[in-house]
Amino acid sequence: MDFLTLFAIYVAVVLTCILLICRYSGQQQTPLNTLLNCIANVAAPFTPKWLTELSQRTLHRLFHQREMDTTLTNLAVPYILLAVKSFFFYLCISRDPGTITKVKVSAGQLHVYPYERKLFHPGISCPTCQLIKPARSKHCRVCNRCVQRFDHHCVWVNNCIGAQNTRYFLLYLFSLCAMAGDIALLTGDMLLHVTLRSGLLGASYIDEYEQQQQAGPLFVIQHLFLTFPRIIFMLGFLVFVFFLLAGYALFHSFLALVNQTSNEWYKSQGYTCQHCQPTPTANQLSSTAPDHFKRYYYSRGILRNLGEIFFPLKPVRKKAN
Repeated sequence: MDFLTLFAIYVAVVLTCILLICRYSGQQQTPLNTLLNCIANVAAPFTPKWLTELSQRTLHRLFHQREMDTTLTNLAVPYILLAVKSFFFYLCISRDPGTITKVKVSAGQLHVYPYERKLFHPGISCPTCQLIKPARSKHCRVCNRCVQRFDHHCVWVNNCIGAQNTRYFLLYLFSLCAMAGDIALLTGDMLLHVTLRSGLLGASYIDEYEQQQQAGPLFVIQHLFLTFPRIIFMLGFLVFVFFLLAGYALFHSFLALVNQTSNEWYKSQGYTCQHCQPTPTANQLSSTAPDHFKRYYYSRGILRNLGEIFFPLKPVRKKAN
């Protein structure tokens, strides 16, 4: 499964969501509301009455349900996603990405991944850390350390993304993308209700030739832009951020499915440097690359690749003969 296939699936999912929104917009009962009502009815007998009333009053004052004309559950989703996103953001910046040390190298870190002898060669030392570089590792010039299964250095979390925190970075991207998309949907739903309640779709106006014209989509957009300029600008920014984050998250999802890092993907395109990939020695040239070399050398199937992301491989000592 290549990147274009995943992008086609992503476009299909986006179009399906748009169709569902258009289909159920303005209706009192939707499949999501029905499901949430069923869950609320099941949990209601076990929830104290005072707690239910207190939470309803608190959420009502916090979210201004009357002004937004939507349910408290829908308004609570962005705040829940904000908490989830902040949690994964903290894990991204606080967890060690997989720093390579002398202790870890002696403990078997060199044998976690095999050398495929195209991008990674055995016996090459990092000139800065003075350590033999394991396969799939790279020295980060910002953090000044070698990182196992190095992906990239993310300036937004001020940390390297490596073997030990890639899972947190992926979940952070997905939660951030979901929060931006949900806020955009809530904003669009609010503008749609304003349009329907004001009767703009069935209104008419007098043009410059004193002719009565039916208000079309362009007239409605201009009216909303002049009436709610800040909300329209915010909606446009959220849509832009959503598609930007969704594309970036899709790219890293593709890399996770094929068990490849962005560093390896970048090198496989032919962009290498003398520091990251030194000239092989005579002994390394004599040991040619394995015959079973393939494009995604470290891929072991989708499930195992995802398992390696969420449960990183541990160093193992190579048994002596």
